[in-house]
Amino acid sequence: MTNRAINWISASLAAFACVTPSLAIDEAHYRQARQMIEKSIDYLRAQQDPATGGWAVAPQGPKIPAISALVLNGLLMEPDIDPNDPTVERGVDFILSFQQPDGGIYDQILANYNTALSVSALSRVNTGRAGDAIEKAIPFLRRLQWSEDSNEMKGETGKVDQSHPFYGGVGYGDHGRPDNSNLNLMLQALHDAGVDCDDQAFQRAVVFLQRTQMVDEFNDMSYADGTNQGGFIYATAENTDTIGQGESKAGMIEETLDDGTKISRLRAYGSITYAGFKSYIYANLDRDDPRVQAAYHWIGENYTLEENPGVGTDGLYYYFVTFSRALDAWGMTTIPVYSQDAKTSPVEHDWANDLIDRLATLQNDDGSFKSVDSRWMEDNPVLITAYSLLALQHAID
Repeated sequence: MTNRAINWISASLAAFACVTPSLAIDEAHYRQARQMIEKSIDYLRAQQDPATGGWAVAPQGPKIPAISALVLNGLLMEPDIDPNDPTVERGVDFILSFQQPDGGIYDQILANYNTALSVSALSRVNTGRAGDAIEKAIPFLRRLQWSEDSNEMKGETGKVDQSHPFYGGVGYGDHGRPDNSNLNLMLQALHDAGVDCDDQAFQRAVVFLQRTQMVDEFNDMSYADGTNQGGFIYATAENTDTIGQGESKAGMIEETLDDGTKISRLRAYGSITYAGFKSYIYANLDRDDPRVQAAYHWIGENYTLEENPGVGTDGLYYYFVTFSRALDAWGMTTIPVYSQDAKTSPVEHDWANDLIDRLATLQNDDGSFKSVDSRWMEDNPVLITAYSLLALQHAID
């Protein structure tokens, strides 16, 4: 790790020791967020499918219960909304209608994605049937993780030992390899359901996380040799033909190594770095663990809400919710942000205020949010409004 990174880590730890919980969002931003949340909820209630009780339900199928789960999760973070709310009851019925005999909650495709998001939502539903569904779904999610105990579900996972680049990861299935987005959602589900951080699923995940963190000291993959970016890439492979070559949705970046050599590297980027950072927190790594601090260092150097750093507007709303969840989990209300030239002292940013300001520029009069990019389904107004609602809820949490 560079001297700059070491100095930054020391400064951030010292800052953490001195910061008190009094640095919360200000009253004006809180009121603004409350108004935005209420408008979002009104919009989402109006978008519930009257026939099924779900949201963004494709008539031709297959259905994606995950979108309905995201909506419900945001609704149920609202103190005045409970499981007996008619909108919630119908949404829960919709989700539970997709629970399979194997415990997963999905309709033909995207088993981890749909099950994980459904578990996160159901974890906020304090009813017996929700608890029963979670009890069946958690073992299913564990079996989807690439490990010695994988259930070898066709196209989703397989049995591997710790030496394999896929070990500890979870994927969509269509590429035959795990990725950090799906791992993030699975660990979020386990965390939300109250699974202990010492569970093997979290510990196995750390192995995959290290292999996707662009830090030579922790990463045993050849694509990380000599790098000290600190952030995360998407996966250890693009597909089954490129195992161990890595994949980043942000492409490549030129790095200067400690000996002055310039080399092209896979580029760490925003949403996945916040996902990896949050996953380390959920796995209960110490705050001063060098892996955690390397990710925190990347966040401080690449802090922005104008874009998903490294990929522009791609996945911008997914970035917002991952940003918000990660920093809420971190528990600090400010982030020390460095200028690119590193010649000035860091400036403390109140991330919740910044997020509220940014989302305020994107909300429509009807409570929905403006689509700025179509990639990863972010031209779907229900999906991006659900993301925004969750991000706002974590900002004022």
